[in-house]
Amino acid sequence: MKLLKLGAGLLALAAMAPVPGAAHHSYSMFDMQRTIVLDAEIVQFRWSNPHAFIRANARAGDEVELWSIEMTSPNNLVQEGWTRRTLRQGDRVQLYVHPLRSGAKGGSYAGVRLADGTTLGEVE
Repeated sequence: MKLLKLGAGLLALAAMAPVPGAAHHSYSMFDMQRTIVLDAEIVQFRWSNPHAFIRANARAGDEVELWSIEMTSPNNLVQEGWTRRTLRQGDRVQLYVHPLRSGAKGGSYAGVRLADGTTLGEVE
C-alpha cells in the first residue's frame, strides 16, 4: 500500500513538472507565396538568437522606406554561407523578402544578392 501511494505521489509530481515546449514562431504573418526584391542599404544587421535580423532602407520611387527583415537562426544561416560579418552598415544589396501580409514594411528573409554579386538563400 505504501508503495502504491509513493508511486501515485511521484506520478502527480511528474505531471506538475515543467515540460520544455517547442518554441516555434509562426510564419503566418508573412506571405510566403510572394517574394519581393528590395534595393536596399543596410542600416543594421543583428547576428543573434533566436533569429538574426536586418533593418534596411529601401527605395520606393523617390522615397526611402525603413524595412525590418526577420531571419532564421545564425546556426541555420551558417549552413547557407553566412557569417556575422556578411552584412555591414552601409552595404548596398538586393534583399529577397516574403512581405508582411499587413502591408507594413517588414518581412521574412528569403535571400540576398551582395554588391559583389554573391547570392545567399533563395534568389530568383
